[in-house]
Amino acid sequence: MQETNEKTQEMIHHLEAVNEILERNNNDPSRLIPILQQIQEMDKYLSKDVISYVATALDVPASHVYGVATFYAHFSLNPKGKHIIRLCDGTACHVKKSHGILNMLYKKLDLNDEVHTTKDLMFTLELVSCLGACGLAPVMVLDDVVYGQSTPEKAEALIDEIIAKEKEN
Repeated sequence: MQETNEKTQEMIHHLEAVNEILERNNNDPSRLIPILQQIQEMDKYLSKDVISYVATALDVPASHVYGVATFYAHFSLNPKGKHIIRLCDGTACHVKKSHGILNMLYKKLDLNDEVHTTKDLMFTLELVSCLGACGLAPVMVLDDVVYGQSTPEKAEALIDEIIAKEKEN
């Protein structure tokens, strides 16, 4: 029973936060993209429930909100991990063996081509076409910090460091 109450309280708190975002944007349907961006920044993704709630709050069809959320690559409809890893697989990075880093991350985090987020929601791995830092190839971005001339060993050390810090907390 207490678990149900905690989940209810968590849901209420979440809806209050979504309402604050809507209010900051004057409940203006023309501000749908910034609204979704702010919600995703808070939640790391856009759930079906949030999409429906936003649609109702803005008095627009849910299909419109869903269409915007699926059109822009920036938005995710799937939960993302606390730490986001973006690994470049553009030409320069691929030639400099970014696939070795990818294989290590897949193995270390128990991920694959279909599963991009760890079960504990600690990490999400995104393979990207270009990060715009070809001179630093291979490049990996971890929580918005760029790591150039990466190797599987350097990447693994970064992951291990985060895991150790998370265990301390």
